[in-house]
Amino acid sequence: MSIGDDGGYGGGDYSSPAGQTRTRLPDGEGDTYGSGRRTRGGLSSRNLVTIVGVVVLLIAAIAFANRSGGASGSQDSADDAPGPAGAPAARSTAPTGTKPVDGKNGTIAAGFAKTAQGAQSAAANYAVALGSADMFKPTARHTIVKQVFAPATAAGMQGKLDATYSTGFLKKLGLDANGNAAKGMTYISRTVPVGTKLVKLDGDTANLEVWCTGLFGTAGAKSTTPVTTDWFTTHLQLKWAAGDWKVEGFSREDGPAPVNGDNKTSGAGQITDAVKQYGGFTYAR
Repeated sequence: MSIGDDGGYGGGDYSSPAGQTRTRLPDGEGDTYGSGRRTRGGLSSRNLVTIVGVVVLLIAAIAFANRSGGASGSQDSADDAPGPAGAPAARSTAPTGTKPVDGKNGTIAAGFAKTAQGAQSAAANYAVALGSADMFKPTARHTIVKQVFAPATAAGMQGKLDATYSTGFLKKLGLDANGNAAKGMTYISRTVPVGTKLVKLDGDTANLEVWCTGLFGTAGAKSTTPVTTDWFTTHLQLKWAAGDWKVEGFSREDGPAPVNGDNKTSGAGQITDAVKQYGGFTYAR
């Protein structure tokens, strides 16, 4: 309550038995009835007991959190089980803490577990690779296709993707036939997974969705396609092949997209430097 709400510092006026009216003063100036001035430098026994009690409670809470945190890290599929009527479980969006992979296939994570968590980790990392700037470069794109697609699918998918990233398409983006931007320009395409959703897991196959945001465009002083943000969902069909999850097919759709913030737009140089200086991640469910 603010000063002046009731004539004093939250306490109003009090009347003594004799009929005199006395006013409560702020702490440190006197007690309710105007007795001697309190000492500012010391602590009363009541305050000391309160402080000690708070410290003890904090120590107990920290100890309990550390003990329970170790146990929660070992939870597996039970945390991902659907709730009543198919609703998401309370912890369905929480990270598991399980190590996603033991190795890499080139620059892309590999060796995912044949579990629901492993499939979601694979989907997140493959969404990043399929949304990278390397997909616009023929040689790098062919390498990505071999790394992430199932062997029986890779050859056919490479032809489809080559047709998608045609010379005409690249030219519209200001890129040459090799996917390179003009001198002084930098083409940026970076995908950031926000979350994964396991739609169906059936033996050696899995259908998943990865909700993503990303950066797309050309950074440069004379760019006609400046870098912008985007929100989209990547749908992936995975197959267990050669001891790992591999992509059989994928597609994208717009959204869900939140309301744009009022962030101040950075210059092309800042965006280019940020993309070069800030490395990506290996993602895990």
